[in-house]
Amino acid sequence: MERKHTRAFVTRAVQPGRAAADGVDAQRAERAEAVRTRVRLMIEITARAGSYRKGLVKAAEHLSPEEAEILADLEAHGLQVPQLRDVLRGGHVLVDDPRLYEKWRSAKGSHPRLSSHHRDIDKKLYPDIGMRGRVVREKLHGRTAQGTWVQLEKTPAAFGGSKLPRPSDLRHLMDYVVYRFTDSNVGPWGLSRMTERRPLYLAPVLAMPTSLSPPIARSLTQALRRIEANDDVTAVSQELAARFPPPDRPDLAGELGQALSGRAGRGLFGNSDVWVTQTPSRTAAAVLRESRSAPAVGGWATGDPS
Repeated sequence: MERKHTRAFVTRAVQPGRAAADGVDAQRAERAEAVRTRVRLMIEITARAGSYRKGLVKAAEHLSPEEAEILADLEAHGLQVPQLRDVLRGGHVLVDDPRLYEKWRSAKGSHPRLSSHHRDIDKKLYPDIGMRGRVVREKLHGRTAQGTWVQLEKTPAAFGGSKLPRPSDLRHLMDYVVYRFTDSNVGPWGLSRMTERRPLYLAPVLAMPTSLSPPIARSLTQALRRIEANDDVTAVSQELAARFPPPDRPDLAGELGQALSGRAGRGLFGNSDVWVTQTPSRTAAAVLRESRSAPAVGGWATGDPS
């Protein structure tokens, strides 16, 4: 009897923990699927405006969570949809974040790789890492002095060490010949001029914190207050602007050195073309035609509620 009671107690004690673990796993799976869906949409959008090798959209349907995580991390560091085109074509990307190296290194399917990129880095301490996928084909990344570099390759390479050459290694050498003649990287879905000598730079660390002397800080604050006061009367009437004064911030000069939160700048779509893919609403079109053809009474259309 005691054994039965003990087993029943253990079962009851374990079940809540399992339920919690299942809930965490479900949340992770839901988040991973959301990231995959977002990245797939980005790929489909950029495929409409750019030319790629055939099969990109179909390959995106089988995007793995590890592939989606890499592209999502690049987006989190400022990658825009027009720039995604170069990434998929093999553009060399530099990111000022060394943490990405370790994060991608521990991803499922990652393996050490040999490459000639960034020879100034200690490859024994920071070996180059490869990973294969339907979309990235062969993702290759490594460390830089200040962050992480990543590049997508059309043909995986397995040579190096005691491994014998494979057919894919010969195709990789052919891609290198194309690079030498065109001065363009050969990526999974096209060619890119963004090489290691002319890379795509994300999240550059350019800000240098510095302090201002008290006289300069006072002069700068006065200038900012004059600019702010002028802005108050440019968009609205002076009487209305006086009723809604701006917040009183004592340190206007200090705000100049603060970084904007999130991915400040032009946004995800940057300077890409914007177009409408939905068909016009028939109901809305009928209402507009009716309002245009309605007779005017007293200078107003009969259908106008005002």
